[in-house]
Amino acid sequence: MARIADRRAARSEATLQADIRQLLLAGDFGLAEAHLDVDLEAQAGGGRRIDIEAGYTVIEVKRRLQNGRPLQEAERQLGGYVRSRSHESSQRYVGILTDGATWRAYQLTGDSLTLIDTHALAATRPDGLALFYWLEGVLATSQRVRPAPAEVARRLGAASTSHKLDRAALAALYEEHAQVPTVQLKRQLWAGLLDSALGTQFVDDPDLFVEHTLLMNSAHIIAHLVVGIDDMDLQPQDLITGQRFDQARILGVVEHDFFGWTTEVPGGREFVQGLTRRLARFDWLQADHDILKVLYESMIGAETRKRMGEYYTPDWLAEHLVDTVVTDPLRQRVLDPACGSGTFLFHAVRRYLAAAEAAAVPLGTALTQLTKHVVGVDLHPVAVALARVTYLLAIGHERLTDQRDAITIPVYLGDSMQWRERRDLFSEEHVRISAGYNASEVEEWLRFPKELLNEPSRFDQIVAGLAGIAAKPREGNGLPSLNAFFHRMEIGLDDQPMILSTFEAMCRLHDEGRDHIWSYYLRNLARPVWLAIDDNRVDVLIGNPPWLSYRQMPRDMQKRFKELSHSRGLWHGREFATNQDLSALFVARTVQQYLRDDGSFAFVLPNSVLDRDYFEGFRSGWYEDTAEPAGVAFTGSWDLRRLRPHPFPRGAGVVFGDRATLGTYRRLPSVTERWTGKVPVDAKSWHLVEPLVTREAADLVIGESARTGSPYKPRFTQGATIVPRFLFFVETDSGGRLGLGAGRRFVRSARSNLEKAPWKELPALEGVVEAEFIRRVLLGESLVPYRILPAKEAVLPLDGSALMTGPGSRLDYYFGLAEWWRQAETTWETHRSSARLTLAGRLNFHRALTAQFPAPPLRLVYGKSGMHVAAAIVDDPAAIIDHKLYWAPIATREEGLFLSAVLNSTVLTELARPMMSYGKDERDIDKYVWDLPIPRYDDANPTHQQLVEFGREQHQTVAGLSLVEGTNFVTLRRRIRAELARHPATSRIQAIVTEMLG
Repeated sequence: MARIADRRAARSEATLQADIRQLLLAGDFGLAEAHLDVDLEAQAGGGRRIDIEAGYTVIEVKRRLQNGRPLQEAERQLGGYVRSRSHESSQRYVGILTDGATWRAYQLTGDSLTLIDTHALAATRPDGLALFYWLEGVLATSQRVRPAPAEVARRLGAASTSHKLDRAALAALYEEHAQVPTVQLKRQLWAGLLDSALGTQFVDDPDLFVEHTLLMNSAHIIAHLVVGIDDMDLQPQDLITGQRFDQARILGVVEHDFFGWTTEVPGGREFVQGLTRRLARFDWLQADHDILKVLYESMIGAETRKRMGEYYTPDWLAEHLVDTVVTDPLRQRVLDPACGSGTFLFHAVRRYLAAAEAAAVPLGTALTQLTKHVVGVDLHPVAVALARVTYLLAIGHERLTDQRDAITIPVYLGDSMQWRERRDLFSEEHVRISAGYNASEVEEWLRFPKELLNEPSRFDQIVAGLAGIAAKPREGNGLPSLNAFFHRMEIGLDDQPMILSTFEAMCRLHDEGRDHIWSYYLRNLARPVWLAIDDNRVDVLIGNPPWLSYRQMPRDMQKRFKELSHSRGLWHGREFATNQDLSALFVARTVQQYLRDDGSFAFVLPNSVLDRDYFEGFRSGWYEDTAEPAGVAFTGSWDLRRLRPHPFPRGAGVVFGDRATLGTYRRLPSVTERWTGKVPVDAKSWHLVEPLVTREAADLVIGESARTGSPYKPRFTQGATIVPRFLFFVETDSGGRLGLGAGRRFVRSARSNLEKAPWKELPALEGVVEAEFIRRVLLGESLVPYRILPAKEAVLPLDGSALMTGPGSRLDYYFGLAEWWRQAETTWETHRSSARLTLAGRLNFHRALTAQFPAPPLRLVYGKSGMHVAAAIVDDPAAIIDHKLYWAPIATREEGLFLSAVLNSTVLTELARPMMSYGKDERDIDKYVWDLPIPRYDDANPTHQQLVEFGREQHQTVAGLSLVEGTNFVTLRRRIRAELARHPATSRIQAIVTEMLG
């Protein structure tokens, strides 16, 4: 490794080639297991020799890679080798160009070589593991890799070289064939379905179509591998359209969908073969069902998942929820309307099959009935593809024997919210979809008797069977007889004319090259609508709906969300509008559409549903709607926010209830079941988690309006927003031996590893500034209980109590300050994200800076963030308070000691916590301190005087502690809290505050 990475060493290309070959042989690349050689100087025809060849990769080695003509010549040479090998083998080859330190991966786009990814190897202490994963992603030769979550994410995730190569190859393939009629049709149908499913979230973008194609092709290949179909002689079309599953009469796992165009265009076969080779590196038979969650999360970017409001439920919680709500699995029909990759479906399937086995239900009957009893819907095609595999894994290989009828996996791509209602799909007697207009500009309709949808497996077989017959060669202009088909599928005489008419339309569509994926289209578009018909509603709704706040929705979606929320009494508005969340509307709407009368539900929701004001309409239990009023009788809730670590990126809760009428609806009880405990991140089974969790009844403090509050609330103000910090906060210097003259100091931006983009990439500001404008600033990190740490210094253009930044100000009277401010303004204008605020407007937002003047002699400050409240007295009138602190003037030191004793007590934090929002830990405690009834200080009140004296004692103790300068403030706060816990006055303070605050 050291020799390979060192470009400065005196070495020949031959030595470097030999070292790289040895690295490939010694590394765990699976070359021997795949029976692949690593050849040096492999013949390439025309007297040319490939430096190194391994599998479907050719490597060109240069002693030193330099930009310009040498690099271009090396790329031309490598391109010739890749083209030659690709044409000879009809396989997708990848090329690597390297000098040992720099590694560049290429593949063909059309006939041109395209750079896909690069990797740099440090000359000193080279990171061999990073190079291994980069190289392995290019070679794709490893064998039987265990599908552990970290390995799947690292080798197949969006940041992997494997993914980049496949993504680039598919993008080039689509660009080349985008105008082919069948490809155009598939994209058109994809856009139509997702437009219906996602509504305003969907944008018909070719890049998104390519991304979905890659992920769905991957999911279809994995579906075969995960059940042991690893015959690499399978034709690409068989893998992508699921013919092996069709032969096994397991329908709905892999379907002929929008994304099968890859097998219909030149070059697509080679693409699918290369993709299969990369995916087959894993031993998918060892995969647990939850690995599909990891696969989905690694393939779909975090921003996309956040935009969809997706947060995945841990297995142990899904298992326990299913066991709690599905009390009669053989009779209850269960729907997860936002199934994701299928966690709840897995446990619902297992519960049904266990009950069927205990009741001695024959296996064939159990499997047929299962697909009517456990159903999933989701609006992301990749999630649906993986959920179908999860469903299959829940059934288990051992049950997929010959002793069964055909089964259909009932997981559908659709919009459970029904943002755009599609009642037009159903008439009184039939279901129909438009297949567009034929050559005579007559609209084609595909119609089926509505009752066929009552048997999902049979319906899918009928539609798929008709499409298959329509695709077969026909003699002359005649159509084949369907008599045998009608007999086999037991289609009655009354239904035959409609189906025959639909079959004739399918034949015309096929003859006109307009494809035959109508089974997929109809099945997925119609099923959510069919489930909303009265007789088809389910007994149990369960799952984890999308958590998406109003502020994160696109504008059109906000409009529709607001309309639907208003009509159901869910819209809170006012200052909380941006916190409104899709999850509550999702529950109300899916209960309304899919749950039968008296049916039950259990949903995992943000914990704020339990007690925030803006969910008051949801907690009421009645959702008035002119079309179909609906309500729920809430039966209880679980408060999960105290579990550590949190199982979700945000605090969570669970709500339970039944569908109800106007006379029987019931609001959410004000008593919850609170869960506390530490649960291992990798915990899977409920029986392992249950002993670690304490469950107890607890009162919910519901809504801000229910709190008495403190008279101090309006007195406290948040400090100034002095950001971006590097434009203001500085390190100072005297200016060296020569000095800078009286009243002037050299300053440079103080930098921090907490800076965010784009500021962290920008160079520091430097200058000489008049000393009177270098001000002391107290930050959040300047505060520990009862004590103020040394202030930071910042350049602030303050003239008394005014900013010197506007026209006619005295800024230019101070050359050093003016030069610094102009630099800062230019940087802000160039890189700011907000077009509204100037730098001065940002600094003095809501007058939070200038309102601090004239400063009172004494102030009390407390921290904005943290798990515990910290407070102290500030007796420096010149100090400026930053926005990470809140401040208020205090009349006397005794008042400050009184408030310090109350705020620094642990009991105050405990009393405030039930009112707080929960993320990874409690947050925003600053918002709730003054919702507690902290009284105004009264020097004639003996209890208040006791708190003053106890606060004085604790203040003196903390003041006497020796604190090492430079120690992290979090560490210092922890040390001081430990010291206070041992202080003799602490128990007395706790008792007084507890009694005082009720």
